Amino acid sequence: MTDSVTVAVIIVTYDSGQVLRRCLDCLRAQSRRPDLVVIVDNCSREPSYLEEIPREPPFRLVRLSRNEGFCRGNNIGYSLARACNYVLFLNPDAFLSERFLEDALGWMERPDSRGVGCLGGTLLGYDVREARPTGLVDSTGIFQTRLGRWYDRGRGETASAALCAAGEEVPAICGALMFCRTAALAQCALRDGSVFDPGFFMYKEDIDLSLRMRAAGWKLVYLPSLTCAHGRGWQGRAEASFRARYLSARNEVRVARRYRRRTLPYSLAKLAYVLALERICLRIRSTRAHEVTAALPTDPSRS
Repeated sequence: MTDSVTVAVIIVTYDSGQVLRRCLDCLRAQSRRPDLVVIVDNCSREPSYLEEIPREPPFRLVRLSRNEGFCRGNNIGYSLARACNYVLFLNPDAFLSERFLEDALGWMERPDSRGVGCLGGTLLGYDVREARPTGLVDSTGIFQTRLGRWYDRGRGETASAALCAAGEEVPAICGALMFCRTAALAQCALRDGSVFDPGFFMYKEDIDLSLRMRAAGWKLVYLPSLTCAHGRGWQGRAEASFRARYLSARNEVRVARRYRRRTLPYSLAKLAYVLALERICLRIRSTRAHEVTAALPTDPSRS
């Protein structure tokens, strides 16, 4: 039944040399191979790792002249893959289990799954530095508290509990692993044909797309048996740069304005907190730099 159905995988890279080989190895090992793999590189600073990407089908490499961001990168990949029946948006630090594509495709092709626009699986934590699984959950879908905070459900919990759960509809699916029906993407695309809002650049774009799909009448489903290891660029909030925190908070405000206005006060407060915290950190760094400079000897001959 699924022999004539085509599946594309889109991967956006940026200095992803530490993880891309493993990601592609997992794709090659799939029990059901993808029909197209589009890798869009956002002008990596050290692009030598891209030479390892095969130049023959199903692989296709697109190298951008500047960093266009996660959203535009995926949109460019999607423009080359829209003829396929399904598109898997996959992070370069996400490593599929061997039967992922076969099982995801089989589930989506069932008659009772025709209303499902996007399928997500169990993202399992993976320590890229140590090259080993953490044994903990990274995400089983994205949820929102009553106040408005978006979070990855199950993150930090033991993996065994998540794998025993039943499949269910979820509010949003993590952008590291989104198995999408192209008919759903076409229906909820923006006016210019983009599926991810390029104004987001990165962060919360997966929530925006998820809510757009739901508004168009499509279901989002989390299926626990579909597993994928996820390294995640930064392992904890303390490791995130100010730019990452700012973009995440700013885009959360955009999502609230579009879909969940009751949560807008929380999102605005979060953005204000991020901006205020950064000002404090800059002041502290400036003070410390001044103290160090003042402590230096004024006569070089006496140092």
